[in-house]
Amino acid sequence: MAKLVEKPTIINAEGHPPKEIQEYIGRVNTGTTEVSIAKMISPAGWTEPGQTPQFSEYTLVLKGSLHARFEDRELVVKAGQAIVVQAGEWVQYHTPEGAEYIATCIPAFSPQTVNRDVG
Repeated sequence: MAKLVEKPTIINAEGHPPKEIQEYIGRVNTGTTEVSIAKMISPAGWTEPGQTPQFSEYTLVLKGSLHARFEDRELVVKAGQAIVVQAGEWVQYHTPEGAEYIATCIPAFSPQTVNRDVG
């Protein structure tokens, strides 16, 4: 049955300075485990720990640019571009100039399956 999602749930984000996560579809807002869809509003200078998630992440940048560091390179994803990061691939995201983007995770994002670097 169709379900209207009237508004997102704001979720605390990892990294510094604070980034706003607006989850529209996912474990927190709709109880969905198959996929999560969230809008990220990331300030200039934001960075988060590296991670090796157990989900694939599909990201569409709306404004600014999202930088994605990998073990062997860094990609800069600009407004109007997208990036696919496969499950099991180490990545570290940061936004030197700030960015707004939509992140879709399959299966849905979970703190237990993101596998963030420690220390």
